[in-house]
Amino acid sequence: MSRNIRRQNLVGKVVSTKMDSTVSVLVTRVTSHPVYKKRVKKYKKYLTHVSTVSPKDGDIVRIVSTKPMSKNKRWQVSEIIQESKILG
Repeated sequence: MSRNIRRQNLVGKVVSTKMDSTVSVLVTRVTSHPVYKKRVKKYKKYLTHVSTVSPKDGDIVRIVSTKPMSKNKRWQVSEIIQESKILG
């Protein structure tokens, strides 16, 4: 029996790669203020698992939800959308 599961996916920027098989991804959302109707940016960091791709700091990546891998890891990097343009 095959189940078709639609997983939640988000797009964010890699801000830390200092852990083993884990990267920290900053996701930005734009919402409207309930009273003043001004558009406000909200940020959240997700700890994501890295298995097949290896992103660097500054890369834009797509992350998908998975089963819990540790206390705080519930996401996995699925693809690198844009590589960083930081010159070293």
